Amino acid sequence: MEQPNKLYGCFIKKYGSNMKLFKKIYWLIYPVLIVVFMMIFDQLYATDNFILKAGVCAVLAFVVSPRKKIIQTEKGNTKQITWLFLKQPVRLD
Repeated sequence: MEQPNKLYGCFIKKYGSNMKLFKKIYWLIYPVLIVVFMMIFDQLYATDNFILKAGVCAVLAFVVSPRKKIIQTEKGNTKQITWLFLKQPVRLD
């Protein structure tokens, strides 16, 4: 039982509890989602119209991608990232 606790502790030390890695690469999620949806779309529905395929995949990726909001607090404006798959929003410094 001691081994998983060490692994979890290393994960927290490496990435931080405030998801420093996610803060750095959140902007990459949108293009990656477009590519993933295009591959899935190719497998499910065969079409030669690239513009239609790219449009549908871009809309799906936009709906699922994280949103960046500016929240006004007592200390000033703070940027915040919310996403469908996150329980709590992530604050950017």
